[in-house]
Amino acid sequence: MSKSSWPELVGVLATLAATQIAHDRPDVAVEVLPPGAPLMPDYNAERVRVFINLGGTVEKTPVIG
Repeated sequence: MSKSSWPELVGVLATLAATQIAHDRPDVAVEVLPPGAPLMPDYNAERVRVFINLGGTVEKTPVIG
């Protein structure tokens, strides 16, 4: 089964997290989102959103959707 979440990336720098997700799932787009970024509350099976804090590290588990 294909990977759909990356809990091990919480606390990791955004660039490293995005690279790992792209390596694990080259079929999805990775979106890195800073605090307060405007979002559409839609589900997209071809996207992983990476929410980061002001320090540039992953704030919550990246998941497909």
